[in-house]
Amino acid sequence: MLDYTAIDAPPEDFSAALQRFADGGGKGANVTLPLKEAACALASSLSDRARLAGAVNTLVRHEGQWQGENTDGIGLVRDLTDRHGLDLRGRRVLLLGAGGAARGVAPALLQAGITEMVVVNRSPERADALCDTLGEPGRVVSRYIEDLRDLGDFELIVNATAAGRDRDAGAFAMPLGLVNSLTAAVDLNYGATAIAFLAWARSAQCRYAIDGLGMLVEQAAESFALWHGVRPDTDPVYAALRAREAVLVSAD
Repeated sequence: MLDYTAIDAPPEDFSAALQRFADGGGKGANVTLPLKEAACALASSLSDRARLAGAVNTLVRHEGQWQGENTDGIGLVRDLTDRHGLDLRGRRVLLLGAGGAARGVAPALLQAGITEMVVVNRSPERADALCDTLGEPGRVVSRYIEDLRDLGDFELIVNATAAGRDRDAGAFAMPLGLVNSLTAAVDLNYGATAIAFLAWARSAQCRYAIDGLGMLVEQAAESFALWHGVRPDTDPVYAALRAREAVLVSAD
């Protein structure tokens, strides 16, 4: 029987909470914001994906040590390609945000074959740091928020911020010139937090407006496979969660 329990661990108590979990026999854990970068620092070893991201969302206990992995990016790519049928190759990508969520998905998007990634963040220093970590200066660049109007259009726009948390319809007053006939707008959030961005995407006539529920399911399946050696069928889980969240994710 599986026992999956949510543990509330404030940032200042995260290390101690993780140790208590291990002492109690814990073998694996998911880590969510704002603890992904702290988990990266605490892990004894990191996968290539976690190292590139500088963030960990999955921990696996092995021989008394925590191994850090990041399944966010592969979860996003699986959702976009397998569930929504998108071909990411050759796409120009605008990534909004440079924190743990953005760091988690950026490497996988690059590996999926996108041509260029433009990172925009309210703190330019964090955007620059993410670009430096990814190590592809000709392919990944940072820009100021004030420059959005001059960046051209994109086939994929990814919101990796929590700007929609207050459900402020004006949180994403972005130029319509960012959108072309192929644009898929994706919010890594789901539920109420995704409403503002999805509303902007629909008003901008993006071809696709996608929330993060599918990514949530797919990254969880990747974590499950790391812990148990088998990847579960995600379609029934996605359908059940989508039915439950239908009202919350609607921006209509």
